[in-house]
Amino acid sequence: MKLASLKNNTRDGQLVVVNKSLSKAVVVDYIANTLQQALDNWGQIAPQLKEVYFKLNNNQIDNTIDFEQKQCESPLPRAFQWADGSAYVNHVELVRKARGAEMPETFWTDPLMYQGGSDAFVGPRDNINVVSETYGIDFESEIAVITDDVPMAATPEQCQKYIKLIMLVNDVSLRNLIPAELAKGFGFFSSKPSSAFSPVAVTPDELDNAWDGKKLHLPLTTHFNDELFGQPNCGVDMTFDFPTIVAHAAKTRPLSAGCIVGSGTISNYDRSAGSSCLAEKRMLEIVADGKATTEFMKFGDKVRIEMFDHAGQSIFGAIDQQVSQYTPE
Repeated sequence: MKLASLKNNTRDGQLVVVNKSLSKAVVVDYIANTLQQALDNWGQIAPQLKEVYFKLNNNQIDNTIDFEQKQCESPLPRAFQWADGSAYVNHVELVRKARGAEMPETFWTDPLMYQGGSDAFVGPRDNINVVSETYGIDFESEIAVITDDVPMAATPEQCQKYIKLIMLVNDVSLRNLIPAELAKGFGFFSSKPSSAFSPVAVTPDELDNAWDGKKLHLPLTTHFNDELFGQPNCGVDMTFDFPTIVAHAAKTRPLSAGCIVGSGTISNYDRSAGSSCLAEKRMLEIVADGKATTEFMKFGDKVRIEMFDHAGQSIFGAIDQQVSQYTPE
C-alpha cells in the first residue's frame, strides 16, 4: 500500500491512503491521524489501512480526494530517528581517491553512518532554503526505510522483518561546510540541513520482485535543471543491504517505531548510469582532468528525484525542489 501525509497546519500532517496510480487518496483519521500513530501500533493498524487501500484501488470508496503531491509533507514530517548510512562504498572510495586519500579496509566491512536532524523535514515539493550559495549546496538521491520497533543488537536476519515502509530521500548537503566540521572530529551537523522525502512511502510488497527483502533493484532517476543527471540502479554495487545497516543502527540501542534509515548516495561502478549527487560528478572530473568543472547548486536551481516501476509508473511520486535564498528574521 501507499501512504502519505498531507499538509494541514499541524506538525505531523494528516495521514492518507493513496491509490496505486497516485491519483486519488482517502483520509483515514478514523484509523490513525498521522503516520507515526499508525507505526506505533503497526500490527493492529496496518491491516485496516491495507483494507482501505484495496477498496480505494477497486473504486469502492466514495469520499476520495484528488491526490496532489504539492500538498504533501514528507511521509514523516518529523521523526524520532534519522540515521543515514553509506551503503555504496564505491562512492566513498571515489571521494577519497579524488583528494588523494587512502580508504581504510574497514570501510568494506563496517558501515559508515551519521545521525541526521529529524525534528523538521521539508516536504517533497518545498524549497531547499539556504542562507548562502557559498555553502556548496548539493542534492543526494537516496533510498530510505522506516522501521518498526527494533530491539538492541538485532541481527541483519532479524532486522529484515522490521522494515515496514520504503521511500526516497533528498539528503541535502552543504559541501563547503563539511571539511571544517569533520576536522573537529565530531561529525556532521551544520553541513546537513533538513532532508526531504518522497510524497508517498510504500510497503515492501508494493514493489513486487524489485524488492528482495534486502535491496531495491530499480534505477533511481535524478534530473538537475530538467536534464537527466543520473539513473544508477539501487540494487547494484550496494555493499551493505538494508537489514545490515538497520542492524548497525541498532548495535548499541533499540530503535523506536518510525525510525528512518537511509542508504546513502546511490552509486554504481558503471559511471555511464550517471550520478546521484554533484559531489560525485565533481570527483570524477578531478580524477579524469585534475579539476572539477561542475558547480554546486545556485539559487533557482532545481532537482527532481523519482523511481519508476517496470511499466513506467512512478512508485513514490517525485521529490521536486528548487533552491531558494533564506533570509533570517
